[in-house]
Amino acid sequence: MKVRFTETVLRDSQQSLLATRMPYSVFEDILKAMDRAGYYSLECWGGATFDSCLRYLNEDPWERLRNIRKNVKNTKLQMLLRGQNLLGYKHYPDDVVRKFVAKAIENGIDIIRNFDALNDLRNLEVSVDETIKRGGEAQIAISYTTSPVHTLEAYAKLGKQMEEMGASSICIKDMAGIMGPQEAYDLVKALKETVKVPIDLHTHSTTGLAPLTLLKAVEAGADIIDTSISSMSGGTSQYSTESMVYALRQLGYEVDLDDAVLKEINDYFKPVKNKYLETGLLDPYVMGVETDALNYQIPGGMLSNLIAQLKAQNAIGRLSEVLAETPKVRAELGYPPLVTPMSQMVGVQAVSNVIAGERYKNVSKEVRAYVRGEYGTPPGEIDPEIIKKVLGDEPRITDRYAASLPPEFEKFKKEIGDLAKSDEDVLSYALFPAIAEKFLKERKEKEENKAVYTIVEA
Repeated sequence: MKVRFTETVLRDSQQSLLATRMPYSVFEDILKAMDRAGYYSLECWGGATFDSCLRYLNEDPWERLRNIRKNVKNTKLQMLLRGQNLLGYKHYPDDVVRKFVAKAIENGIDIIRNFDALNDLRNLEVSVDETIKRGGEAQIAISYTTSPVHTLEAYAKLGKQMEEMGASSICIKDMAGIMGPQEAYDLVKALKETVKVPIDLHTHSTTGLAPLTLLKAVEAGADIIDTSISSMSGGTSQYSTESMVYALRQLGYEVDLDDAVLKEINDYFKPVKNKYLETGLLDPYVMGVETDALNYQIPGGMLSNLIAQLKAQNAIGRLSEVLAETPKVRAELGYPPLVTPMSQMVGVQAVSNVIAGERYKNVSKEVRAYVRGEYGTPPGEIDPEIIKKVLGDEPRITDRYAASLPPEFEKFKKEIGDLAKSDEDVLSYALFPAIAEKFLKERKEKEENKAVYTIVEA
């Protein structure tokens, strides 16, 4: 049996370890080698990379993608997309979703991994449909979690529905690294018995279970696994690519990766990692094993956000209370998987409950929108008392919320005006208005100054 590998160092690995602060210039020189390694795909875009490029790195995320594509000719490029949320934190109208998917594929993406935080497939219909129409591969992901309502049967049924939607493959997305080896074996086996498309397992090393979980997934028939080159693996990142290659080959599995090229890639990223350690951007804390996540089901990124919130309010001493409050809030809100944007919503509410001294005294507009039904159908029932407290007598939404949103692409195009040189610029503005506008203004100023300088020089 052949096992294929998706390499995450360009996206999820550096997002998990470095808060997505790795500019294109850092990895540009190794891209051609990565293209020779024999990976099934390179996860290189989406997730938080888009936001981070504009907000922190002063990079055009579209230009970043085009540059990667220029250097990677033979390996599929993959991105992570939050369905109707795209790469932002709210639902966007269907015309914006379709335009974004079309432009992502046009600029170089081959595989779009679509997921919804609630596993509400209605929120994936438009992005999956457009991916297929544009000739891309629509990998649909199951946001994995455990709860009384998340059963093996429910996941298998979800997988079948994904296949019927047109999924080219199905990913089990274990964002918190809480999936154990037996759970991985059972779920992959159930999916292999239910669907015909390939199964991909994505997990994190946060809890230390990753190598066991990956191995048992492969034993159950997983076709693809997500890993990170070893110098950027471990902790809140993925497990080591080379270690899994070594182990699987020893067990008789076929792996097409080139060991010499993997060493070249790893040697390249070693000094990169050391540089980020020296600057403090890579905190040794995220490199460790955190088994508390098995109890609280809190992903590494969410944990760091909780700590930051408490520090900002001079309440870091109350972290243990917040960690205990988080699963209570999650249960009351219908057991949503703790992945963006649900992880932020549940976390902020837990902090608010503890700090205020009264539960649900303060409720964010996002939690209010979620309870109202704007994000889709929760996996379980929301506590009726919470609904009453948050909404009062306001009715809840049961239809697909995005269907009620009017088209907005042309509106965004008019708003941003001549700062946008392309539809891609308009999409950047649609997702992150203030940040993109600042970026586009600074780009225009640089170009004008450069033009003046050139005239003076001449």
